[in-house]
Amino acid sequence: QVRLVESGGGSVQAGGSLRLSCEAPEGILSFNVMAWYRQAPGKQRDYVASISAYGDARYALSVKGRFTITRDNAEKTVSLEMNSLKPEDSAVYYCYAERRSPRLVVWGQGTQVTVSS
Repeated sequence: QVRLVESGGGSVQAGGSLRLSCEAPEGILSFNVMAWYRQAPGKQRDYVASISAYGDARYALSVKGRFTITRDNAEKTVSLEMNSLKPEDSAVYYCYAERRSPRLVVWGQGTQVTVSS
């Protein structure tokens, strides 16, 4: 069974930085897209950033220019570097992996990010 294990969450003051990592022990080569989503209390889960198997990265407008997603197939990890953090970035961040054929979608367990003003 494919697993995604997130790490790197924590608490930071506004303007600070955090780096989230998502490891797939079984590897990520087969996944067409790896992504990060986030969910704040009482809100829906929102898209943050994604990266294709070819390294094409995309971002939500709210994080563009502040967050960077990277993918290391050899290390079996996807990372999210978050800079200039704002209180509204506070949420549980989830790693997401998608394979188109055969179809498979996997979610991580989530990691908490808290940004204080």
